Formats: sequence, C-alpha cells, structure tokens
Amino acid sequence: MPTARRSRTIAAPAQELWDLVRDPHHLPRWWPRVSRVEDVEHGAFTEVMKTHKGKTVRADFDVVRSDEQQRALTWAQRTEGTPFARLLKSAETEVRLAPLARDAPGTDAGLATAVSPATEVTIELRQALAGFFPRFGGFMVRRAAAATLEEALDGLERISG
Repeated sequence: MPTARRSRTIAAPAQELWDLVRDPHHLPRWWPRVSRVEDVEHGAFTEVMKTHKGKTVRADFDVVRSDEQQRALTWAQRTEGTPFARLLKSAETEVRLAPLARDAPGTDAGLATAVSPATEVTIELRQALAGFFPRFGGFMVRRAAAATLEEALDGLERISG
C-alpha cells in the first residue's frame, strides 16, 4: 500500500490550524486542485477538482475520525462504483497537528525569550491500489502523493500567516 507522509512546522497556533483543517469548506484554500466543496453534512463532503487539463472531477469523502483533543482528522475517499475504482481500492488522508513553542526571532538565549506559537503539521496519504497498478505503479503513486502533500502544506502555511 503506497503511503506518503510529510511534516512541516507552521508558525501558527494549533487551534487556528485545527479550525481550518476540520472544516471541509476551507479545502479549496489549501488543498491542491480543489476548486470548491459541496454537500458538506454528517461527516461527508464532495470535492470538486480541476485536472491539469481543466476537466472537472468530483470525489466523495467520509470523515472517519475526528479527534478534537489529539487534533487528528482522517477522511476516506469513496471509490467503489466511481471511476477512481479502476486505480484505487481505498484512499485515506490523515492530518495531525502538534502544538510547539519556539523562541521568537531576534531573542537572545541568555535573556528571557518570547515564545511564538508554532504547530507541527503531519499529513499522511494511504492508498490501496487496484488492478495491475499495484505491481508497477506504487512508486509513481507514492511520488505523486508526496508532491500533493507538499502542496497542501504550502497552502496551509500560506493561509495561516
């Protein structure tokens, strides 16, 4: 099962990032290629995405885990009965936020230091491939997923500052 994981420290409070991440309506602001989100209700949502060629693609997701205290959220793509089923048996995305404290820029180690909020953001994408793809495509899928996660982290960093 190809799995890609990326982490980054973002200079924003964990609660601020949690508010962005747990609300699917914010996905177009930070998740790559999502142009809008529809049908958000009861732990489910639909992403409307644009391909590199400009084609519109819809993908349905269920929130399978949301832990407020741990600031961890997992959503799973519904693949059965969709065009995605040719390539994917399953796909889950997990986002975890861990608050950090760090010295503010320009403080000296010997002086009382100001602490600025920061959060370690980890996003993991786990995909089970279908058909002949698992034999030959795992590396390509993992590489593409890693690039998507980097773009997502870039997006979170951009909108949180």
